[in-house]
Amino acid sequence: MAWVESEIIRRHDWAPGLMTLGLDVVPAPYVPGQFVNLGLDSGGSRIKRSYSVASAAGELGEFYLTEVTGGGLTPELFQLHVGDRVWIDDRALGFFTLDYVPPARYLWLLATGTGLGPFIAMLRSPNVWQRFERIVLVHGVRQVAHLGYAEELATLVQARGGQFAYVPIVSRDTPPIGVQTGRLPALLDSGELERAAGLGLGPEGTHVLMCGNPAMIGDVQAVLERRDMHKHRPRKPGHISFESYW
Repeated sequence: MAWVESEIIRRHDWAPGLMTLGLDVVPAPYVPGQFVNLGLDSGGSRIKRSYSVASAAGELGEFYLTEVTGGGLTPELFQLHVGDRVWIDDRALGFFTLDYVPPARYLWLLATGTGLGPFIAMLRSPNVWQRFERIVLVHGVRQVAHLGYAEELATLVQARGGQFAYVPIVSRDTPPIGVQTGRLPALLDSGELERAAGLGLGPEGTHVLMCGNPAMIGDVQAVLERRDMHKHRPRKPGHISFESYW
């Protein structure tokens, strides 16, 4: 492990406590879906935490962050501005990548909150479009303002035609046209999610990647298990892979 000092070259605030930071360093070597450590020096020591990378492989580092009250690092990160310095670990870690997804025709990406970050990285890379016939991204948040990257994703829907569907969900807000309301697991269980995506979700030719709230992951997994879809393991191939945030 070696620390590299980087400069913040871009900051975009989506809503209070929700932002994207862009750095002048390329995380390397890096596969979309992996995470790296960011660090700040304070009181004679370096505080570090792991964050998924939202940028495509080979691009400057980008991170989609939510401020955690009382957290070890995010409150300090949210005090920073363009031109400030951040340490970044030169090693990328984690197995939540397409390399560990078995062959499939359809890929469902289910995220809550900043669990969207690794999926943005995947969608910005060519591999995912070459591997799968159809891709559905579902993003569940509390309020419309928390639907980060919504404009980029809507543009991707137009660019990719019928290959890509984007289904935004809010649970505590009045949704505009095209945004679903409710909890992701309940919308999946009722069939509303599949109707919005225009694609059924079952074991034939499908893999599901989930990232975000552990409660969402557990509830969705229960729904999928009733559809005969199970966790993927190297020695026992399945249909579900996930990474919890916190």
